[in-house]
Amino acid sequence: KQREYFLSNETKSIDFRLKQLKKLKQAVVNHIDDIYDALWGDLHKCKEEAFLTEISIVLNEINDHIKHLKKWAKPKKVKTPVYLMPSKSFVMYEPYGVALIIAPWNYPFHLMFAPLVGAISSGCCAVMKPSPYSQYTSEIMQIIIDEIFDKEYITMIQGHRDVNQALLAQKFDFIFFTGSPSLGKRVMRAAAENLTPVVLELGGKSPCIVDRDADIAMAARRIAWGKSLNAGQTCIAPDYLMIHEEVKDEFLQLLVKEWKYLLTNDPQQAKHFVRIVSDKALDRLISYLPNESKVESQESKVNEISKAVSPDFKHSTLDIQHSTLHYGGHYDRADRYLSPTILTDVSPDAPVMQEEIFGPIFPVLTFKQIEEVTEFVAKRERPLALYYFGKQGDYILRHTISGGTCINDVIMHIVNHDMPFGGVGNSGMGTYHGKESFMTFSHRRSVVSTPTFVDMPFRYMPYKLFNLIKKLV
Repeated sequence: KQREYFLSNETKSIDFRLKQLKKLKQAVVNHIDDIYDALWGDLHKCKEEAFLTEISIVLNEINDHIKHLKKWAKPKKVKTPVYLMPSKSFVMYEPYGVALIIAPWNYPFHLMFAPLVGAISSGCCAVMKPSPYSQYTSEIMQIIIDEIFDKEYITMIQGHRDVNQALLAQKFDFIFFTGSPSLGKRVMRAAAENLTPVVLELGGKSPCIVDRDADIAMAARRIAWGKSLNAGQTCIAPDYLMIHEEVKDEFLQLLVKEWKYLLTNDPQQAKHFVRIVSDKALDRLISYLPNESKVESQESKVNEISKAVSPDFKHSTLDIQHSTLHYGGHYDRADRYLSPTILTDVSPDAPVMQEEIFGPIFPVLTFKQIEEVTEFVAKRERPLALYYFGKQGDYILRHTISGGTCINDVIMHIVNHDMPFGGVGNSGMGTYHGKESFMTFSHRRSVVSTPTFVDMPFRYMPYKLFNLIKKLV
């Protein structure tokens, strides 16, 4: 039905697209309290954080497209070389067609509706698939979509991964996926069956680097906020800390101080601190915490076996537990709560350093020279974001690759709609936000328009005046 509707060319009208964007904006405003309630129900997300990180971003995105769509969609003239004269050349922007948008649970409203704005703006039809783990937000988004759009234009389909698989088995003209790298690979494999273009907004381990010449107090404040935002369940959250050994102790003291200021001495009672999305996610995070009883049991078993080979063998506790609990580590399974947590003495081979943490656990590694940092980052998968605090930002930019970067800040590059947002390598492919969203869902068609009042003979066989033509081309 959507393909039939798209082929009617109704969605290609700029006036039609603007009307749909305005309808979407009004619907969001009308249901804003319902969205607040849903985000609280799913993630314990307070109104302030819900507005700043979800609703305001979507509304600003809609406003940006309404303001600039006519300009963006206008065919762009390009230079025509002399050997194509008197032809004219231009690039026109046309919608891909029927798009599939799959969103995650961590920012369920923002990451579902922001790509939708790009799909509407470009003239696509869209099938939307929200996460089942953000049940309340998925329900209110369903209500909004059903209220304002016909299903043959925009529709939302609920379900678990079996529904994802059923959708991915269909032939779409474009797929926009936000989620983990492992799921992104599945999406790309499915898209390859139909040679469908994709945008993959993934994640990864985004390093946060604090140099010895950084403003330590400012760095602690901004990093404490960025790591605790959405309880660390942010694709561009600072994942792990690399800090110069000379300022490590001072910084960690300030980081704890800032967390206490932001979230009080008892973050579980703070209305601004989000909960972990599911029991399964909480269990995964808890598995990263050092467990003294488990360590002692493992150490005893390893030493017993090893002494049979060498009586002098002694396996160190650090080798087994991979880290030391420096701060936090408190959790409440019934409440899906995990406090901001710092791990020190972390081994690069520790489980917590192998995959994106997606929670409020902060492993800490130290360095002496900045070259150690760039070498470490460069040898790992390319991150979605990289954060550096200090005075060697240019060096970091030259010697690392990441989807986005903040110098002396975290997170904030995502809110600039004039910049593309996206990953590179394992952290994703393709970009969106602002004009980039319009371009992402649009095919750029190159057009040469040639008049018929003249027909240059040189291009035809037997290629007369070939030596002259060689000079022209």
